[in-house]
Amino acid sequence: MTTLQALNSSQEYRSPTKISEAEYWEKYYNSRDVVYEWNNGYLEEIAVSDVLTISIYKWFFELLEHYLRTNPIAQSVLLKMGFRFTLSGKNEVRRPDLGVVLNDNPIPLLPHDKSYHGIYDMCIEALSDSTTEIMERDTITKKNEYAQAGVKEYYILDSHRERTQFFRLNKARRIYTPIKPLKGGIIKSKVLPGFQFRLEDLFSKPSPDEMINDKVYQDFVLPAYAKANQRAELLAARLRSLGVDPDQIH
Repeated sequence: MTTLQALNSSQEYRSPTKISEAEYWEKYYNSRDVVYEWNNGYLEEIAVSDVLTISIYKWFFELLEHYLRTNPIAQSVLLKMGFRFTLSGKNEVRRPDLGVVLNDNPIPLLPHDKSYHGIYDMCIEALSDSTTEIMERDTITKKNEYAQAGVKEYYILDSHRERTQFFRLNKARRIYTPIKPLKGGIIKSKVLPGFQFRLEDLFSKPSPDEMINDKVYQDFVLPAYAKANQRAELLAARLRSLGVDPDQIH
């Protein structure tokens, strides 16, 4: 059995022997079959989330892209682009499902990068509950690691509401504190000023057409389209006041 086959059959998703970081980057980082992180010499396989969790992740990603098109202050990267950090003498490479790098981050994200050489400003993980170990890796291990590494906000998305969590870094202590929902169950980011979403909407997933006139989203979800609609409605109201039916105008 090859090392890769042994890894695929392992219930703990961990290589039986340590490998060097150089070997990880050379042989495993770009593996086509399995996505691996590297934890101080050991490979850890990233598991797949369920369909409902993936749909939540897709809605969140689209919302984030709406925000970044309107407010181009950062870049988002997906496809599990890795970033490296050292904690207590241990070197690690983690690969979040979605990462955000602010334009003013000291380490820029360059066009031809295949891994990020700095620390993400925000990390998002779509939780997998394939095993208890894998679930605890996102909810406990990575939560502690990302905080110590300096990731400013960490979001965990899951089809189970009770496992969906949002954290903000307490810089003084390098630990995460929960982001408390505002009135109406709104989660508001400090890393991305003005980026916000209604917690319930992660599960109901409203369309852009539904969001353009929603006060929570109207400042960054297709704002030009929303303004055009408002102008059209004002014009239609003006025509009606003059006794003209706008629907009869061709």
